[in-house]
Amino acid sequence: MTNNKKQIAKDRIEKLKRLIDYHRRLYHVENRSEISEQALDSLKRELSELENAYPEFVTPDSPTQRVAGGVLDGFEKVTHRIRQWSLNDAFTEEDLRDFDARIRRLLRKAGFNDHPEYCVELKIDGLKVIIEYEKGLLVRASTRGDGRVGEDVTQNIKTIESIPLSVPDNLNLIIEGEVYMTKSRFEQINSKLKEIGEDTYANPRNLAAGTLRQLDPKIVAERKLSAFVYDISYGDLSFDTQIEELNRLREMGFAVNPYFKHAKDVSEVIDFWNTWQIKKDTLDYFVDGIVVKLLRADWQHALGYTGKAPRWAVALKFPAEQVTTIVEDIVLQVGRTGVLTPVAHLKPVLIAGSVVSRATLHNEDEIKRLDVRIGDTVIIQKAGDIIPDIVQVLKELRPKHSKPFVWPEKVSVCGGDGSIERVPGQAVWRCVNKNSFEQLVKKLTYFASKKCFNIDGAGERVVEQLVKKELIRGYADFFTLKKGDLLELEGFADKSADNLLNAIDKSRNVTLARFLTAISIPNVGEETARLMSDKISRELKSCGSSRSKNKFLFDLLISKGADFWESIEGVGEIVSREIADYFSDNENKREISELLKHVRIEIPNNIQQTSNMFFGKTVVLTGTLKTMTRDEAKEKLLAMGAKVSSSVSGNTDYVIAGENAGSKLKRARELGVQI
Repeated sequence: MTNNKKQIAKDRIEKLKRLIDYHRRLYHVENRSEISEQALDSLKRELSELENAYPEFVTPDSPTQRVAGGVLDGFEKVTHRIRQWSLNDAFTEEDLRDFDARIRRLLRKAGFNDHPEYCVELKIDGLKVIIEYEKGLLVRASTRGDGRVGEDVTQNIKTIESIPLSVPDNLNLIIEGEVYMTKSRFEQINSKLKEIGEDTYANPRNLAAGTLRQLDPKIVAERKLSAFVYDISYGDLSFDTQIEELNRLREMGFAVNPYFKHAKDVSEVIDFWNTWQIKKDTLDYFVDGIVVKLLRADWQHALGYTGKAPRWAVALKFPAEQVTTIVEDIVLQVGRTGVLTPVAHLKPVLIAGSVVSRATLHNEDEIKRLDVRIGDTVIIQKAGDIIPDIVQVLKELRPKHSKPFVWPEKVSVCGGDGSIERVPGQAVWRCVNKNSFEQLVKKLTYFASKKCFNIDGAGERVVEQLVKKELIRGYADFFTLKKGDLLELEGFADKSADNLLNAIDKSRNVTLARFLTAISIPNVGEETARLMSDKISRELKSCGSSRSKNKFLFDLLISKGADFWESIEGVGEIVSREIADYFSDNENKREISELLKHVRIEIPNNIQQTSNMFFGKTVVLTGTLKTMTRDEAKEKLLAMGAKVSSSVSGNTDYVIAGENAGSKLKRARELGVQI
């Protein structure tokens, strides 16, 4: 068994090495990429972990044993006078604290009893260059290459205006820095390439690297590269601290990134890291982390280097939005409307600051498009707080005997005989039986959620207990619960039971939009429910009915056909048919009628507030608002007749920006949107 496990590890290591080398060459030599740098980092980290566990399989040609890069045939080779190192990576606060603990041990061993202090700098996502000055004049510039030999790019570097052609006092120096392309310049160049029908660049880093390797310096000058420098690796100057060195570089006329800081301990480093995770999108260049260096030069000298990296520095990356992991299983989950969603169970992996173990596969068609299989290595992507998506399968790492996923004919969680059916005109399957335990729990939990009836304390665990004990089977049953019912549940005592009953009572008053959201109409979420609410309120006003609101509402809902709902701007043919079918179903009619006996629906007056500044305007909210949540602000704006969007575009009328507003605020400024 042990030998088999070692063989599996060895095979995995060999596959990873080949794949990493392939993508590293694309990225560092050919200036293009097929996967994101974050995904490549994730593959490298897995390889490093496997080699740490099985050191007998480490070979000299492993990507973990050398600095990234290579030399193009089109440039002269330059042997570096000073070996060029890469930095070890850290990805979490725990990684950084481990680095700090290691630094403390090494300093004590070297005879230093002071606690370590650091210089922290932004890690620019660009291309490293080494610039040599002899007797004050720029004589040579080269890329890092493999750390020992790079490419001579002297003429191209001279086109970068932020790099001085001479330095004071006839100094002999070797300067290290990062060449990059600004985001704004990147967009301009790509726009021009589109206009003439040529391929565009994937990101500014690739464009910067491709530009620096142009054989014609005129093209380089036209593209207007930028550069920050951060180190004097050799020369006539010496410094006591990294901060002094950066300040001296700036005094000599070099562009030094202004956002460096003296951190007195590891906690201040973490604060800096957390701050720039939020602020990085406000910059006109890409930053993928921070660089943490021991502050004092004598500390750096005492700790020295390993075979590939300085012991006294580390690159602390920002949480990745793309990483690689392995699909351990594919299961079908039933939702509140009976729709089946395939979910990939993953080997747990850190992404965007949290550990995830699941990713949505959306539907049967998406599984076929990706050809994702159990055992596959995949790239997952996370945006915001939503469940990650699988964006690519790395088929080069696929196990030999893997089999395509086969969509089942029956699904046990659907209840009954497990029958399922494909929804006409859509790419989804759903349970034929609408009353399975799983679907009922999902439906009732959603009904009680914050965006619907907002019953505080009625989460999925509580709802599951209520359904198991047959205390609730439908929406109205929430409002007939008694204290004695709740005391039967695990974790409930007098106070918690009273709290839940009070929350239920408080939820009896509900807006029409929340009511329509809560009752699980297929394909109807918050936005569609709000559109339906506006239509119904106009209908009520024009009818002038003397009937009770709830009675009128019920009669209207069950009497209208698909044409009525399709007449709402923003509601299409498929959704309007789903709404009409839902309200014509006898079981749904019974459940809604019963619910309306217990709640009071607040139907909007629908007054056209044409005099307010937001009526008919498209508004985007960003950042943290001081006096209300963004959801509360959204409710107010919608009530004033505004359209609330999640992204800034040329059609945006206003952006409301709170504290820590990021890329949306920057985009608004670029487009001239009123803030």
